[in-house]
Amino acid sequence: MATVKLWTDEDVARDPAVKAVFDDIRTTRKSDFVNDFWRGLAHDAGTLKRVWEGLKAIMIAPGALDPLTCELIYIAVSITNGCQYCIHSHTAAARAKGMTDGQHGHMLAIVGMANQTNALVTGLGVAPDDVFLVR
Repeated sequence: MATVKLWTDEDVARDPAVKAVFDDIRTTRKSDFVNDFWRGLAHDAGTLKRVWEGLKAIMIAPGALDPLTCELIYIAVSITNGCQYCIHSHTAAARAKGMTDGQHGHMLAIVGMANQTNALVTGLGVAPDDVFLVR
């Protein structure tokens, strides 16, 4: 359950700063749907704009990684952080970008293995080998 009011389109229409971001979300995504994450952030127009601009720069603008890889990384981090909302929303986005069941399963196996080995090496207190350090 949300800890803040999720803004309706009627609420959004009354705040020009929030409306501008919602309009940009709709235009950028080519969809009338604005998900509840953005509706929760709408109570703080400054944070809403900052987060949307950051997300556009990292996840939507062309970059060195392809869009599906970006979504897979987002899912992996969301799993590790335990963010159910982000796991679901970015899994849906990855599927829309062509993620197959095989890719999803492989990515989940990598996340599980990385979490296991990270915990083991941290518990063992093993420092990185010198060959891995940038000099």
